[in-house]
Amino acid sequence: MRGFYEIAAEDPERPALLGDAGMTYGALLDRVNQAANGLTSRGVRPGDSVVTVLKNGADALTMMLATYQIGVYLVPVNWHFTAEEIGYIVADCGAELVIAPDALTVAELVAEQPTGPPGHRRAGSMMLYTSGTTGRPKGVRRRLLDLTPEELYPILMRKSWRHFGLPMGGVHLVCSQLYHSAPYGQAMMALQFGHSIVAPERFEAAAALELIQRHRVTNAFMVPTMFHRMLAVPDRESYDLSSLTHLYHGAAPCPPATKQAMIDWLGPVVWEYYGSTEAAVATMVSSQEWLERPGTVGRALDGMSFTIVGDDGEEAAPGRPGLVYIGGINRFEYHGDPDKTASAMRGRDYTPGDIGYLDDDGYLFLLDRRTDLIISGGVNIYPAEIEAALLEHPSVADVAVIGVPDPEWGHKVVALVQPAAGVRGGEELTAELLRHCAPRLARLKHPRLIEYRETLPRTPTGKLSRRNVRETYLSG
Repeated sequence: MRGFYEIAAEDPERPALLGDAGMTYGALLDRVNQAANGLTSRGVRPGDSVVTVLKNGADALTMMLATYQIGVYLVPVNWHFTAEEIGYIVADCGAELVIAPDALTVAELVAEQPTGPPGHRRAGSMMLYTSGTTGRPKGVRRRLLDLTPEELYPILMRKSWRHFGLPMGGVHLVCSQLYHSAPYGQAMMALQFGHSIVAPERFEAAAALELIQRHRVTNAFMVPTMFHRMLAVPDRESYDLSSLTHLYHGAAPCPPATKQAMIDWLGPVVWEYYGSTEAAVATMVSSQEWLERPGTVGRALDGMSFTIVGDDGEEAAPGRPGLVYIGGINRFEYHGDPDKTASAMRGRDYTPGDIGYLDDDGYLFLLDRRTDLIISGGVNIYPAEIEAALLEHPSVADVAVIGVPDPEWGHKVVALVQPAAGVRGGEELTAELLRHCAPRLARLKHPRLIEYRETLPRTPTGKLSRRNVRETYLSG
């Protein structure tokens, strides 16, 4: 298999970046080599960390590929962060260099640098900072291997890339920010397969449909919130999306009705995978498999395994929920926090903190995050299940379900609803939504209170921090 660097050398005119800032593989490789040489000339050495604060586009791709061939940890940071938040990460990872508009730019880094490859090529890695549920974010760090990127490709193919089923050549649409692990990993994989990249600065549903049609996009990674927004585009059926062969999703639970609607619309091109920054990709499930087992996130990939651990600390039987542990992952550590690393492990198995169960055939079904579990009257209630039911109603654009302290029940279920465009929240809609819940949810799962919000705080990848929503709600 040829990877990006080899493809660029052998086929330099192949389109790498499409759109207004178009770039060929050859031109991108020249810039990547210049950036790599610029880093080493400024004292960056294998094992060092380089922080980038960049928007989607050529600069972000350049730094991904440059650090990846000189044995460096790339630490991409959310450009929405405050100076204090960025400063914490820079200090915590001991960054040798910071690439940002108000620091050293990519244009300055590559200036007057040679376009030949760096002297000692060695595969680098991404170190993404993730906050989990509490405290300051911590970097997820893996041991670097003394291999060239080309020597690492076969290992990645054996581990997970082959499960994605991508052919050589295609067009990949970046829908989220490249400072997140899934968009980063998908874009890197696409470039190793010789694909062209379309990388808009932000996701807008109608604009994404137009980009798929215009550039004949073959594959993309999205999150369920993006599905919901695309399904709400009034003229979505007018776009030619026939080029799509693989539309991957993950990172958050997908309401079954939303996924069914996507498959009904686009056909069996929807693929789901489950994993995390720490565990990488652990499952892959096709549309056909999902239709046979609605709600599943798939079975463990080759070499990986799942164990469900109940409240008693024992392994749960099929069909019984518990904490999900993933086996067979590449070893990692939370940089500078051995206690946090140890608390996430059970022997060699890692838990992302999700609650789920396995069926008799080993298919995993997720219920919710352990930290988001609502216990009301001694009964476990999973917010994601209630959110999925409410999102089926056409008047709901978005929803967050949280547990609020209640003197009688321990916690009560509260739904914060963002009405669809043109819909007004109020008593009439509340009554309608509760009627909508009646055939879908047991009475004990119905929201005790429904309140309305203009927007709900989601990350650029569509994740909703119920902890933040809950804290804001309680403080208000």
